[in-house]
Amino acid sequence: MTEKQKKPLVVEEISEQEIQAVLEKYDTDSTVRKPKAKKLVIMIAVLGIMYSLFHLYTTFNPLPTLLQRSVHLLFAMGFVFLLYPAYKKQKRDRIPFYDWILFFLCIVSCGYLFVEYQALMTERGGIPNTMDIFMSILTVLLVLETARRVTGWILPLLALVFLSYPFFSHQSWLPRIMMTRQFDLGDIFGQMYLKTEGLFSTAIGASVQFIFLFILFGAFLSKSGMGQFFNDLALALAGHKQGGPAKVAVISSAFMGSINGSAVANVVGTGAFTIPLMKRIGYDKNFAGAVEASSSIGGQILPPVMGAAAFIMAETTGISYTTIAIAAAIPALLFFLGVLMQVHFRAGRSNLKGIPKPDLPRVKEVLKEGGHLMIPLVGLVYLLGSGMPVAHAAFWTIVMTVVVAGLRKNTRMSIKDILFALEDGTRQSISTVIACGLVGIIIGVVNLTSFGSTLTSAIMTLGAGSLALTLILTMFASIVLGMGLPSIPAYIITATMVAPALAEFGIHILIAHMFVFYFGIFANITPPVALASFAASGLSGGSPMVTSMMSVRLALAGFIVPFIFVYEPALMMIDPSGLPMNATSFPFASVGAILAVAFSSTLGVIGLGAAVEGYFSSELNILTRIVLGIGAILLIIPEPITDITGTIIVLGIFGVNYWQAKKKSIAIV
Repeated sequence: MTEKQKKPLVVEEISEQEIQAVLEKYDTDSTVRKPKAKKLVIMIAVLGIMYSLFHLYTTFNPLPTLLQRSVHLLFAMGFVFLLYPAYKKQKRDRIPFYDWILFFLCIVSCGYLFVEYQALMTERGGIPNTMDIFMSILTVLLVLETARRVTGWILPLLALVFLSYPFFSHQSWLPRIMMTRQFDLGDIFGQMYLKTEGLFSTAIGASVQFIFLFILFGAFLSKSGMGQFFNDLALALAGHKQGGPAKVAVISSAFMGSINGSAVANVVGTGAFTIPLMKRIGYDKNFAGAVEASSSIGGQILPPVMGAAAFIMAETTGISYTTIAIAAAIPALLFFLGVLMQVHFRAGRSNLKGIPKPDLPRVKEVLKEGGHLMIPLVGLVYLLGSGMPVAHAAFWTIVMTVVVAGLRKNTRMSIKDILFALEDGTRQSISTVIACGLVGIIIGVVNLTSFGSTLTSAIMTLGAGSLALTLILTMFASIVLGMGLPSIPAYIITATMVAPALAEFGIHILIAHMFVFYFGIFANITPPVALASFAASGLSGGSPMVTSMMSVRLALAGFIVPFIFVYEPALMMIDPSGLPMNATSFPFASVGAILAVAFSSTLGVIGLGAAVEGYFSSELNILTRIVLGIGAILLIIPEPITDITGTIIVLGIFGVNYWQAKKKSIAIV
């Protein structure tokens, strides 16, 4: 780049201290210790590197399932006691003696399973003795405490509510639908600790098989400079456009959000750069924060990685990753189109210009400097599409990242960089691993008591046989269950608890899972617990609740799109008609059907954005906005007559508004 192209943008600085304060307030797992003792720092770093290397090794040389999952979870729990203080105001320059005790108890719990494994499998047949029950109770308490430290109170309290259920589920005072047989301590805690249906369930199985590896992949990408490349590319592509910085926020957050499974971390990582840019050109501080929050959560529904959720969904449903990624593409693009349109129309209404081109990097130069970093992502898609196991594809993509980064001096990774990436991967994974472990308590109770079918029956009863009402109830249940949770555990909970209700209407399993996944993620911007929006407001200086409400408005298309693909599966490019709802393969919809629903939905989303912002080519009066909104909704309803009517309304209003704007501009000249 020339010196002119490298000219820094003059924007309001967000200091590292402010960024860290926001992270610690809204992202509990960012409150970490920084020990003074150099030997302790080195020890923790070595343990972190070894933890990552263990996962890379066992990708091709796995241990027995129970043992591998126990190492994965219990050592992550041990890291929590070394890295995370018991409470926020505790000194962070040392590790108190009781956390050392708790750390060693985690190691003892893991060691106990290794020592007793053969006896459990061959002699006791999984039936717990007194020591087994004691170790199980101890491990459950340790999981609850580690989860409290890294995720806050919401998930541990939810797990405790579920864990308490088997103790009184036989009581006659319960509603008949909730009553079960009586369970003893052995039933409950044997389920939690000695089987792969509790703490070491499919949730932690997914974590050990591929979630960790993709978090590690993200750490390597970050160390190679991928984050800066995405920011520069977004600036070069959209920075000079009308309302450019907001469009930069949408594009860069989409890129990073697909790889990064944490909405809050994505908000802070990209928002520290994009929010000051948006405020610089005149966007309201609440709106600037909302753009970043809504874009960050949207990244997790965007293929190819979808914050690793695509791989969990593949594991849960039995449907291939390739099919899921293809099916998720159009809905995700519609979501981002909705955000971009509102950003664009808001900029037009307020006459907000972009950043002058001389202050921006050029696309050609950005691609020259960092375009090679896209090769691992392309390679990942190719490997997965060729049928390679997900874990193996993740491993080779990490190797590919190191090799490709070495092609240019500015991205080349030294041995020190690789070791730092290995340690960072461990640190970044801890909260997700612990959350998946704690979700295992919920899954264990559901499997033990059949509570999932009870909840399905309750939703069906409340839905009164109406698909529309059941979808609305499922939406609210998914949002409530997803509050305050990372996207992956939020999806696992909603898929376990809520998605089966949709099967009663014959909705295909992939569509049902994608529906609850969307709304579980949207809990991050939905009041009252909207962590992504609150974090964005912390960076922008806006009001948390106002930012949250604006985030919901920006994501309005995302709240509607899941209803569209339930009623019109062609939006997901699939044709499940005539197949069982749990079929793992099905034909794609016809090109004509896909194009028709994509066109009507796209036009509807654009019309909805214009109606919400009150602007297209010029300002729209309130009556026109109402009519335009009705036309947009008609387009979104997948029926021929509504599509035709909506198209006439939306295109008619757009045409008249464009002509009025052109006439006005001629008159001014």
